[in-house]
Amino acid sequence: MAISADGLRLADLPSMVGRSLGPSSAVDVTQERIDSFARVTEDLQWIHTDPERAAGGPFGGTVAHGFLTLALLSRFVGELMRVIDAPAAVNYGLDRVRFPSPVASGAIMRAVLEVIDVREQERGVLLTSRVTMTADGADRAACVAESLTLYPGGRLR
Repeated sequence: MAISADGLRLADLPSMVGRSLGPSSAVDVTQERIDSFARVTEDLQWIHTDPERAAGGPFGGTVAHGFLTLALLSRFVGELMRVIDAPAAVNYGLDRVRFPSPVASGAIMRAVLEVIDVREQERGVLLTSRVTMTADGADRAACVAESLTLYPGGRLR
């Protein structure tokens, strides 16, 4: 099945199980983005916000918060899994979240999404996908998470 440039329909989702989508477009993880996230979350740890001190630290420079990396998951899922006939798409939760490698300030991130499961439930359609986020030049993934997306009121037929 080819994916339309417009996106997928709910009825198409079961045929997507086992398929991978991506990579996504690039996201630049700037120091400004890291600093903004630090202010909003009040996580001002020096490995994120102090380039001079971080230069001598364990990563050789500032790195993004793991939760900043994770927060980008919604952006990547929204780009890679566009369902055009769903009344809405809501973040229903996460399973098995890991941060195998830090994301350095200035890194370019992308993601690949693999559809793991699709189920029709009383509340709507639940999509489980494994999202693997990478930073250019890194040997390992920056974040791997199973994302649960609910399409409330949606049906597969």
